[in-house]
This record gives sequence, structure tokens and C-alpha cells, in this order.
Amino acid sequence: MKIGLFFEHQLPRPWEDGAERAVLHQALEQCELADSLGIQYCWEVEHHFLEEYSHSSAPEVFLAAVSQRCPRLRLGHGIVQMPPPFNHPARIAERIATLDLLSDGRVEFGTGESSSEAELGGFGIEPAVKRAMWEEGLRVALRCMTEEPFTGHAGEYVTMPPRNVVPKPHQRPHPPVWVACSRRDTIHLAAQKGIGALTFAFLDPEEARQWVADYYETLAAEGVPIGDAVNANIACVTTFLCHPDEDEALRRGVEGANFFGYSLAHYYIFGRHQPGRTDLWSEYQHRRAEAGYDPDAVQAAAANADRLGAKAVEGGVEGLRGAIGTPDQVRDYLRRYEAYGVDQVILTCQAGKNRHEHVMESLELFGREVLPEFLERDEQASREKAKRLEPVIDAVLARKPPDDHPPLMPPDYEFPAIPRSIADRDGADGFHAWLDEFAGKVAAGEDVRRRLTKARYTGE
Repeated sequence: MKIGLFFEHQLPRPWEDGAERAVLHQALEQCELADSLGIQYCWEVEHHFLEEYSHSSAPEVFLAAVSQRCPRLRLGHGIVQMPPPFNHPARIAERIATLDLLSDGRVEFGTGESSSEAELGGFGIEPAVKRAMWEEGLRVALRCMTEEPFTGHAGEYVTMPPRNVVPKPHQRPHPPVWVACSRRDTIHLAAQKGIGALTFAFLDPEEARQWVADYYETLAAEGVPIGDAVNANIACVTTFLCHPDEDEALRRGVEGANFFGYSLAHYYIFGRHQPGRTDLWSEYQHRRAEAGYDPDAVQAAAANADRLGAKAVEGGVEGLRGAIGTPDQVRDYLRRYEAYGVDQVILTCQAGKNRHEHVMESLELFGREVLPEFLERDEQASREKAKRLEPVIDAVLARKPPDDHPPLMPPDYEFPAIPRSIADRDGADGFHAWLDEFAGKVAAGEDVRRRLTKARYTGE
């Protein structure tokens, strides 16, 4: 089983000068440490307008910085918002390919569609059509990465003429594709499309067991790849903080984990938000006090639990806990995911007001006392999995139908430069002759800038 880190760039109020710069640079330091320890993945989300919960609106920029400071980490877009009003598919293809080239083929292409009013409403997207937008946007983006040239598309949400989209990614035919999953039905969707499942439901290992079974059964029976490769993987996200003393681990990590869950639910379920005015951190503290939440009592109950669970008390509703505990507790918790067939666990440690130095200490301890056994088993397990799934993946690829998009680009298709199109439109033979003469002078290296400027302003 592989191990990754997950970043939202959470930043609860109040905000001091330089706070956003600090959270980004601290995340880079955490990635560098993770890379040196042997953690294999860095996942970075794309969110917009979700102040306090996520200040991560340009993951391609952050991941590019990670790529140059961390030579081994795989770079996970977790996720790219695929509906075209967020991101045009050609731009997605260009950014993914560029990052893949810069990193020598370390990109993981996670995809999603959002379900918050802050984002969907902010970009004018109707919730009822976001899934269709995700699928069409993903299909077009993958075609842009693989076709030379891209032959064009005329769909419901994307219309684009033939163009050769460059650059192409280092990984061929394209980087591994994933989709965000928060419910069982999206697990089935991932399997049906032959792509990896990034589960953000904060599942106990025992719950994840059924999701894993559903995913691989659906892949084998119904999988038809949306791209030109199959990425058979399921990953689970969990909150994390490690310390030799359990009480100290809880003191350092549980409040941040709880704020993560509260701020998520604020934007996606119950909140009313005034942009730039709502103080989510204060609201969180006020609401939990009003509801009789006692952090000390919850911490005591969690400390007396037999083993770790996604909730503060396994199977309960006392907030998130996950992999917050001692090295022995965290090791046992991760072993349970591993035993139930989860391919990767992604650790969220930058949450709420968790302190950077605590995160760094936690990663150091984890890397020293927990991680090595998982790395040791992963290499052999990955080989065995590849061998076991080889006939399944062959069968899934065999179900892929021939390209069902029309060949929009005729053999003689071309597009003119704008001045040439003006000459075509106006039937201006003289202008055509001038453009031909101009092209010859440019090819001969003549200094034509002065002549071009004069023509632009005088019409001569």
C-alpha cells in the first residue's frame, strides 16, 4: 500500500499579514521532508472561493514548485475541476502535459466536478449538468493529450476546432486518471470508466473494505476506459498526526481535524456564507460550545478507544480522528486499510490551526517508525497486483469502442492568420501579394518591423 500527503491549504481566520505566503511555503517544506522520508505522493486540490477551508486555487503552480524541490514525489492533482466553465479542456491538457514533462512523468491526473454553491455558482454552472460537463471535459482533455492533431469537437458543453495541442505529456498515452469519490455510486462510476477512485469520505478501514470490493468487481464486469489506459486503484483520505504520547497527539491534531470536517460541511451542506465576511473559525468554535461539545471529554473518550477509527470514537459521530495517535496506533490503523485492499492512504495533516512544527515532527516520527514496513511490502504487493489484474485490464481495454467522435477535420483543413483571412474575405489580391512578399522578406531575415509598423498605422 502506498502513502501520500493531501493539501487543502487551510487558513482559518484571523489572517495575519503574510499568512497565505506562510501556508504555501510551509507546505513546500512538508513536501520536501515527505520526499526525503520515502512518502510517495503529494496530492493538491483545486478549489475556488472556499475561504478558510481551502486556499488552493492554482494547484498546477504549487505542484510545479514541488516538482523542482522533490525529485521523487508523484504529483497528484486531487482534483482538477473539469466542467469547462472552470477550465477549458485544452488548457487542462496543456498544463498537465507541461507539469508531466517538468517532473519527468510523475503526474497523477485526478478529476472532479465540485458540489459547492460557492464554486458552481461562482462559475455559472448548473448542478444538474455538472456530471455531464465533467465527462465531456475529461474526454476532450484526454483527446487533446493523445491526438496529433486534435481533430476538433462539437459537443453540448465544448466546441473546439482542430488544433495540435502541445506539449504532449511524458507518460504515454497520458498520466493515470482518477476521479473524486464521496459516495458509493461514484466508486462505481470510477470503475466503469476504468479510472482510479479518490475517496474523500473519511471511511473506517472496515467501511473501505466494501468500497474496494465494489470497485474491483465493477471494473471487471463493466469497465470501459474513458481514456487510452486503465488506472485500477482506490485511495482513501484520512486525517493524521503522530506523536509518542497519545494525549499529546490528540491535543495537537483533533481540533484541526474537526475544523476540517466542519468547514467542509459548511460549504457543502449547511452553511450560509457572506464572501469576505463570514468568520468560519469563530462560527465553528461558537457552534460547538453551544452544542455542548467538550474537547476534553471527547479526547478522553478517544484515548480510551480500543483502536483508531475515522471518527474520534470508532463508529461514532464525535468528529474526525483517523490516523491521529501514537506510532503503534497509526501503524495498526494503516495495516487495516492495507489488509482490506486499499491501494493508497492519503494523509491530511495540514488542517485547521495545526502547527507547522508539529506537522514536521509528526512526519519525522512517522517516517522513522511507521512508514518503512509499508514501503517494504509495497514493491512486492504492486508486482503481484499487476500480475493479478493483467487479464482484467486487458478485458477492460478490449471493451473500448472505436472512436465515436466524428472526424471533424477534413484532409485539406487549414486556418489562416487573421490578416490572410481578411484578404480572403475581401478578395484582396493585392493584399495577398503583399503578404506573400512580406513572408519572403521575413524568411530572408530582413528587418521588417519598421515596415510592418508603418503599414499598420498608415495603411501603406
